[in-house]
Amino acid sequence: MNKIILVLFTAFLINSSYETFSKEETYNRKQRFNFDWKFKLDDSEEFSQANFNDEDWRNLNLPHDWSIEGKPEKDNVSGVDGGFFPTGTAWYRKTFHVSKALKNKKVSIYFEGVYMNAKVFINGKRLGDQPYGYTSFSFDLSSYLNIDAENTIAVRVDNSQQKNSRWYTGSGIYRNVWLMVTEPLRIEQWGVTAVTKSVVDNVAEVAVKTIIKNETNEDKVVLVEADFLFNKTFKNGKRIYQSILKEEVVSIKAKSQVEVNQIITIQNPYLWSPVHPNLYDLNINLYENGGDNTKIDSLSLSHGIRTIEFSSEDGFVLNGKKTLINGGCVHHDNGALGAAAYDRAEVRKVALMKAAGFNALRTSHNPPSEAFLNACDSLGMLVVDEAFDGWREMKTTISPITHDYASIFDKWWKHDLQAMVKRDKNHPSIIMWSIGNEIIERTKPEAVETAKMLSDAVKEIDATRPVTSAMTSWGQGWDIFDPLMAAHDVAGYNYQLQHAENDHERVPSRIIVNTESYPKNAFFIWNLVNKNNYIIGDFVWTAMDYLGESGIGRYYYPGEPDGEHWQANLYPWHGAYCGDVDLIGWRKPISHYRSMLYNDTEMLYMAVKEPNPENGEIKTTSWAVWPTWESWTWPNHEGKLIDVEVYSKYPKVRLYLNDQLVGEKSTTVAQEFKATFKLPYKPGILKAVAVSKTGKEKESTILKTAEAASKIKLTADRKAIRANGQDLAYITVEITDENGVLNPTAANKLDFLISGPGEIIGVDNADLKDTNSYYSNTRNAWHGRALVIVKSGRKEGNIQLEVSSEGIVAETINILSKY
Repeated sequence: MNKIILVLFTAFLINSSYETFSKEETYNRKQRFNFDWKFKLDDSEEFSQANFNDEDWRNLNLPHDWSIEGKPEKDNVSGVDGGFFPTGTAWYRKTFHVSKALKNKKVSIYFEGVYMNAKVFINGKRLGDQPYGYTSFSFDLSSYLNIDAENTIAVRVDNSQQKNSRWYTGSGIYRNVWLMVTEPLRIEQWGVTAVTKSVVDNVAEVAVKTIIKNETNEDKVVLVEADFLFNKTFKNGKRIYQSILKEEVVSIKAKSQVEVNQIITIQNPYLWSPVHPNLYDLNINLYENGGDNTKIDSLSLSHGIRTIEFSSEDGFVLNGKKTLINGGCVHHDNGALGAAAYDRAEVRKVALMKAAGFNALRTSHNPPSEAFLNACDSLGMLVVDEAFDGWREMKTTISPITHDYASIFDKWWKHDLQAMVKRDKNHPSIIMWSIGNEIIERTKPEAVETAKMLSDAVKEIDATRPVTSAMTSWGQGWDIFDPLMAAHDVAGYNYQLQHAENDHERVPSRIIVNTESYPKNAFFIWNLVNKNNYIIGDFVWTAMDYLGESGIGRYYYPGEPDGEHWQANLYPWHGAYCGDVDLIGWRKPISHYRSMLYNDTEMLYMAVKEPNPENGEIKTTSWAVWPTWESWTWPNHEGKLIDVEVYSKYPKVRLYLNDQLVGEKSTTVAQEFKATFKLPYKPGILKAVAVSKTGKEKESTILKTAEAASKIKLTADRKAIRANGQDLAYITVEITDENGVLNPTAANKLDFLISGPGEIIGVDNADLKDTNSYYSNTRNAWHGRALVIVKSGRKEGNIQLEVSSEGIVAETINILSKY
């Protein structure tokens, strides 16, 4: 029996403040450093100097991606992979005052991510470099600061060396930046680890490890206090409050560190899972001199109590219950925002994936933002956290020289890999670490040694989760990978799950996860996962559309170029259309079908296959499904046959057109829960009705033919946002007829006008052939829809967005911005 029984690190740091660093005589341990930066898309060594005059530079706040502010252009060097967006080299500068209160403090700057080749300077002194654009990193500023005076941080960002990725990366300081202030005697960065050791007979044991660092010249005695509490009011009104306090006094010699281990026992614990993402608060407080109430440091964390097990016999077991992984791969971009990882954008992305029925996401092919993982913890989403796309052999090149990770692997792999694990090890959402994806050298013996090396480096930090990577044979015999798969705890299969049953006969101990699959194979994959315990689940490529890898998942019409995305420059395509959810958040029909396979939250759905044009046939590529729409509006198609698809978890469905029965069909597992009706198109009301075993009609769903476009409908995801200069509101724009029915043929040019303490930072319509800028005040509707993203300022007030279009009455919506 090959069984891996694991428990997870399950804590994450809570952001302590939205404030900028100021001249106040007080400070927070961790505070946002996102505001009031200067930016210039240019390059000069003098930009690093403290006395350089940057008055004519652009003022902006982070996170920032300068690539998304440009337009995709056919000849841009980022090419098909990078979505044809501009790249280049740029500098950021920020001047800030350091008060006397920070004298003798430990002050550092923490970047969650800079793409890429970051070089950081303070007051003209070079602090260091971070080439890999997805690694979080920090530098100590303490010895370089001018106390009670102005200081200047300068960051050079070089994304000019193209190509360096197979997807859209963005360019710039695209994730949060923080200023960290502590005493020289402190809790070390990423120095708290909380691990659920066991849950037996409704009693949980949580091991808390805290690393205390003493950088003073004196020996110290400290009291470490771990306050573990659960404070929650459930939907039924029941309020639970539990609090457990653990204390320990320890001695620390000068210029050294000590590891403090504490065990906390919890009676009747509330477990974390995707269904019930219960989180405890864990507060670590540090007092000097053995507890004389002089608090010198503190951290607030969240902890999710749960256990996981993996085996070829029982599959993936969460909290003692077998759980099928219904996962999707996601890239890190946020559509119209590019790579900019606003906290709200990351929360919304995870919420969209949750609403689409997924219970797991794979961060292909790089570590995600902290906000993304925090959202997965709080909303209940399992995660495979992935480090790299490649190892030593290059994947992207336009010359004999590569600029992708292969160029820095030997020097940086351990630093970057362990930085990911150290930073992310406490998230309850993470169930596996992935060390690579479709490695070029995968058939060579040295790849096995590299895999072992990477796996060992992960387990130096965290031995509680399995290590996997995503592999594919692309036409080679799958047994050639047996030595490589043996170097992993879980074998990741990309597009090769048809080999799983034969592989199981050959290697019965192998635990398999389908790390990538074609969207069109949803039923085939689900069926294999459902029948075989040793296949623990699937991650479709992809959960959501993304920028770059231009044209993957496309369908195309007569006269458009043939071929897959890697075979030609398919501009104006500048992104991937293979997602279950598109870039504005609309769930495609394939999303409803996939969710229906794995969940019982959705039982009936109907959509219509786009008919072929008169001059030929629509064609699909490998990652595509046929273009299918929630629409019964097909002008100039009257009397012509059209296919209606109904997905159902009921035994049968009936289809009605204008209250006339079209037919009845079975929708059991034998029909893959799907029925297709072919009928002549006639405007009106199309209705699908679920039918029980006894023939009784149950729930129904309808599609209505839209009349001429005449109205604009605006819907905001939230009516109020925080006035912190970072919060976002997503406003969906729909063009409807007089009765409020969406007109899917509408392609009107929309103009956006905003007033009040907010700004438009992104517009979109999900059309990956529309090369107009995402950073604009106008956008054409596509299939009747568009999206506007509004960011709050740092003042309270009413934000008003007006949307207008020629020939249609303008519409406004108000968003309240408040502290």
